[in-house]
Amino acid sequence: MAKTKALYPERPVLMIDDELPWLRSMTMSLKSVAGITNIHQCQDSRKALNLLTQDSYSLVLLDLTMPHTSGEELLRRIRETYPQTPVIIISGMNQIETAIRCVKEGAEDFYVKTDERERIINGIQKVLKQNRLEQEIRQLSDSLLQGKRQQHPAFASIVTRSSKMHSIFNYLQAVANSVEPILIGGESGTGKELITKSLHQLCHPDKPLIAVNVAGLDDMMFSDTLFGHIRGAFTGAEQTRLGMIEKAANGILFLDEIGDLSMASQVKLLRLLQEGEYYPLGSDQPRLSKARILVATNQKLAQKEAEGSFRRDLLYRLHAHRVELPPLRERKEDLPLLLEHFLQEAATILGKPVPTYPAELITLLATYHFPGNIRELRAMVHDAVSVHGKGVLSMQRFKEAIGQELPEHGPSVVTPVGQQVKVRFSDTLPTLKEVSRLLIEEAMQRAQGNQSIAARMLGITHQALNQRLKKMED
Repeated sequence: MAKTKALYPERPVLMIDDELPWLRSMTMSLKSVAGITNIHQCQDSRKALNLLTQDSYSLVLLDLTMPHTSGEELLRRIRETYPQTPVIIISGMNQIETAIRCVKEGAEDFYVKTDERERIINGIQKVLKQNRLEQEIRQLSDSLLQGKRQQHPAFASIVTRSSKMHSIFNYLQAVANSVEPILIGGESGTGKELITKSLHQLCHPDKPLIAVNVAGLDDMMFSDTLFGHIRGAFTGAEQTRLGMIEKAANGILFLDEIGDLSMASQVKLLRLLQEGEYYPLGSDQPRLSKARILVATNQKLAQKEAEGSFRRDLLYRLHAHRVELPPLRERKEDLPLLLEHFLQEAATILGKPVPTYPAELITLLATYHFPGNIRELRAMVHDAVSVHGKGVLSMQRFKEAIGQELPEHGPSVVTPVGQQVKVRFSDTLPTLKEVSRLLIEEAMQRAQGNQSIAARMLGITHQALNQRLKKMED
């Protein structure tokens, strides 16, 4: 049995006009040009308010000159009773004073039926998008005011107890039904691919998810990969090829490493996002995009825009909905959960029993800044389990992995993100004894009293730290 095609927009457009030929003509134009298929018609202005009572509409297209109830009277009553429903006037008469009066009464726009049909449809699409964004903002505000939502099963594969991550889940649930793009930011290894898969399950679980890594694609490859080409478009194009945007129809197109996109390709992506249309290579006929677009990057797009390597208009367009995934060092409460998850995963893959681990291992991991984030932790665990024999899991492989990332000692310190900065002192310098005591106290606090881990952080032996602690007690 064939599936019923989803109507667009989700809430119908109501057209109120006593001229049936115009209603039919405009309906056909909206369907063929803009893909607007959810349309209700009303020829009798006396029935309009009753229709608004029975259903929730995304937009009202209203004629002014009608028998019984005039368009201006209907406009006033709609704005009073249904203030969140936008109204566009499409009149048979070009009267400037009337247009000004209608806009003052709350109409979103005023068009004359003799205007170019494309101009009218573009105005309708603009209002529909704006109305959709306002609805999403209201839904998001309501969800935040109501507190945490129950976690959707789509996020079950993400191992976390972090409040930051659950706030992101709440936000994504609120904007899941939007048609706007979603920008997923975060350092490498923070789980952007998992978030994308969760969004797919949340939005279109029965539709395709097509992923494209755009890093390294020149403009020609980008266009051919996304938009496809027609036969004869270029030398070697012997067959028509569908682009990824068409393969992702009614589903999700995921563009990874968007920060590496060339300036020429950025222009084409901007057009796709703004107009919802694209041109296959070799074709002069635009096609409508029917895919929800998600993009991801581990780069700071605002910084790239300031440097001139990322378009400002595209940056603003991508900022409709955005999340920034926190690095692992900002969600260390997840370390025990992730460690147990990866131990189970590694043991299953290697055909071994799940090993137990010493309590000190969590403390050791908590002192590390994990530049590779969750991906790095997974690699550490799999490596340790692969060489594990019997008994309690050894910490040696973890110590070696962490030790490889430790910086050389010098006249600078390392921040949690691995950037070296100058140490700043007040006008009065502390003594070496004072500095030594402060460093030891900080290391012991971070190591939760474990001298072996604290000594490793300080770059000295366990015995040397023990001696210094004894001197501090004297």
